[in-house]
Amino acid sequence: MLDVTLIRQQPERVREALRKRAVDADLPAFLALDTRFREARTVVERLRGERRRISAEIALRRRAGTAADDDLRATATALADQVTEAEAELAQLAGEHQRFLDALPNLPDDDVVAGGKEHNEVVRVVGTPQPGFTGRDHVQLAQDLGLVDHRRGTALAGNGHWIYRGDGAALEWALLNHFLDSHRRAGYEFVLPPHLLTYEAGYTAGQFPKFADEVFVVEAGEDGRPERFLLPTAETALVNLHRGETLDERELPLKYVAYTPCYRKESGSHRTADRGTLRGHQFNKVELFQFARPEDSDAAQFELLARAEELVAGLGLHYRVTKLAAGDISPAQAKTYDVEVWLPSLGAYTEVSSVSNAREYQARRGGIRYRPEGGGKAAYVHTLNASGLATSRLLPAILEQHQRPDGTVMVPEALRRWGVPDLLG
Repeated sequence: MLDVTLIRQQPERVREALRKRAVDADLPAFLALDTRFREARTVVERLRGERRRISAEIALRRRAGTAADDDLRATATALADQVTEAEAELAQLAGEHQRFLDALPNLPDDDVVAGGKEHNEVVRVVGTPQPGFTGRDHVQLAQDLGLVDHRRGTALAGNGHWIYRGDGAALEWALLNHFLDSHRRAGYEFVLPPHLLTYEAGYTAGQFPKFADEVFVVEAGEDGRPERFLLPTAETALVNLHRGETLDERELPLKYVAYTPCYRKESGSHRTADRGTLRGHQFNKVELFQFARPEDSDAAQFELLARAEELVAGLGLHYRVTKLAAGDISPAQAKTYDVEVWLPSLGAYTEVSSVSNAREYQARRGGIRYRPEGGGKAAYVHTLNASGLATSRLLPAILEQHQRPDGTVMVPEALRRWGVPDLLG
């Protein structure tokens, strides 16, 4: 969440940053609420202090064998009632206060442009797209080569599901092994997290309460909120690894890599752009995550971006890097770069990695701090994540970019050590 002190001291800066996301928050109303909330908190603290003083006086008289007079007992009773009433008012104001803060997205960095995806900036293009594409699209290739079974996947689980089979399953597993091996050799600790998470995990990640209806709920509370849900990405689990902890600065940065299936309510349609494995309710992804010192987080984001690019380039794929505009960035993030592979059949790019810096937004929600090595007040860490990589969109790119005129597909050399044939077909 945002720092309430920043809102109090620089409301216009916060308002302008939010407007880059097309979010028009009523900050004057919140600041008025914030004043009432702080005043109510002061009243409660004063009344509690007075109640403690009166209680101590009554206890002192009892120890001295002197009964408290009627006026003192009446004062104690009245104070107890006042405390109860003041606490109820404070709880109501605190709830309104928290709900407003919970609904605010992160502030985009100063160098992030305003607007939606139409304002995304292409940072660089690597390789050359194939002109005049005349080959088969990834859906046809996967079917002809027996790599993906959409019909039986739909029969088993409904629309938005598929089955990798034979060399398709081997290729999918090779991609995951290749990515994990690369990240582990780079010093990332391998994590296999639970697929079922609690509401607090979704809240810390910044997905709840606003996006609670976008996850697959396994267990709902009486108020309908998802008490347990299937993780939509390993980021949701990894950001919670140190929830509520104060880390030692000497431990930072902490670097993790996780493999999980990802479960999303979104799925594809009959459109070419959504067919095949491009969009679905379940897909595989390797996720990178870092907990970093604030002064190191910019460098950490570029490190994560370099790791994602290295993997895509190592598969011999044409791709580009795009810096997202404020309106296209996830609400919990301050800056995001997308790595997008070229799909010749669509004449378009599709994202295979989002590399994001949440600054201290998620750490505030999860209470994740670090203690400076030289002493001093604990500060919030910065959290960063990157897909490293999502495989369901890589497979279409590999099939289309590496297909040959005879209908076969050349497998990238980096994957052959994992038992995939050199040639599919």
